[in-house]
Amino acid sequence: MDCSRTKYDSALLKKIGSYVCQTIIFIYEQQPDLLLEKYRNIPWHSSRNQSNLTAKLIKVLNTASDWQTLLQQLRRLLKSLLIPTSFESPILVTLLAKINRLNPHKGELNDSKVVNNGSNGESDHSHYVPDTIDDYQSFKSIDYSYSGAESGIAILLLDAENLQLNLETEKFLSQISHSPLQVKIAFANWQSMGKKDIELHQRGYDLIHVPAGKDNADGKMIAFGTSLQEHYPQVKEVFVCSCDRVMTNLCNQLQKNGITVHHVSQKGSNIQVFDPQKDEVQMYTIVPSIEKVLHQVKEIITVESTRNVNQWIKLSRISKLFSKKYFLDINQVVSHHFPGKTAKDIFAETSDLALHHIPEDNETYVTLFQIPHRSKIRVNTQSDLEKILVAIVNTLVTKTTNKYIPIETLSSKFHKQYGQPVSKVMEKLDLNGNFPSFLHSCDSFILQKMGDRWQVSLKSKSKVKASA
Repeated sequence: MDCSRTKYDSALLKKIGSYVCQTIIFIYEQQPDLLLEKYRNIPWHSSRNQSNLTAKLIKVLNTASDWQTLLQQLRRLLKSLLIPTSFESPILVTLLAKINRLNPHKGELNDSKVVNNGSNGESDHSHYVPDTIDDYQSFKSIDYSYSGAESGIAILLLDAENLQLNLETEKFLSQISHSPLQVKIAFANWQSMGKKDIELHQRGYDLIHVPAGKDNADGKMIAFGTSLQEHYPQVKEVFVCSCDRVMTNLCNQLQKNGITVHHVSQKGSNIQVFDPQKDEVQMYTIVPSIEKVLHQVKEIITVESTRNVNQWIKLSRISKLFSKKYFLDINQVVSHHFPGKTAKDIFAETSDLALHHIPEDNETYVTLFQIPHRSKIRVNTQSDLEKILVAIVNTLVTKTTNKYIPIETLSSKFHKQYGQPVSKVMEKLDLNGNFPSFLHSCDSFILQKMGDRWQVSLKSKSKVKASA
């Protein structure tokens, strides 16, 4: 029997388990690439999986004889779930910092250092993704002093007419909260908010309706907030979510009542969190998933294609519009999810996006790629294959200044649409030679060589047939 039992009670270990589960769920939803591959498809929302993880964690930590050993064992457990570089992520830094604050043996931390970012009223731009490994190493070396056992709850107040708080931002705020975020209240004239009330209700918000009129939501939120402790005596922390400066008075009143206050505002993907008690501002960047980025890019392309005659949009134009709308550099987002890759690389790998490069003006153009559904394609003869390729080329070169596309692009798009390489189809049809030779033999195509690469375009009559 193991006699080296922990001196930490089960309630503390359960709280650590809860923090770990919340973080794993957040990573699973927002940054699944931080999980080891075999854990990326596990439904971490499942109460069963959370219970199993907590039980395993308690079993591992139950043998810790001191706090440092407990932290070491915790890190070993996390390493069994996450890739090594995940410990360079502020998500893990935040988790370990919150757990470190739970240390009940205050006297053991007399020599610890206290993090004090952005003091003297200066803004601290702490990005959600660290800029360099060195920045993280200096951050990681800091111990966090014990700030007392956490108790009470956190409450989020949202002026829904003034600030659209999405699920990603809300989850992030729950991560930086010192107390569990248990109550969320939104204020608005819901008759003028479309289906926003349904969405927020599904996300667990209590909804307070106000009459139509300027600043009515502000006034109700301030009045409710100043009497918050009467309704929720256990409140210790409040997130005041509104871009209006009038909320400063509410923040000051809550602070006077001994409540930790965060004034939250948002601009695109940038979250500003102001701590009036310390007079500090921190800026965070919420990194969206790559799927969401691609959806946003497709929306930009659709709008620009409708606005302009040309369906092909410059990649530089897309990047500029994305940055202006979402306050994010698209290449930085891509490199966060796929180190070493650019937006151009990801677009080239996306089945419903097509890229075209014009060497003479050093520009890359992007468009939405639309051809008939795969199930409608039948390739029984050489003529069938030629017609399909004509349709693809016609889609790619429509309304471009340069009518030629690389045959590698044509081959790639055929593969994505038809589900197999064009060479395999040629083999089934008993067509001899390689792909460029086949295109040469067709009446529909014109080929030219640029350097060591073949490019293809359509003869005029083929374009008419393809659009007919």
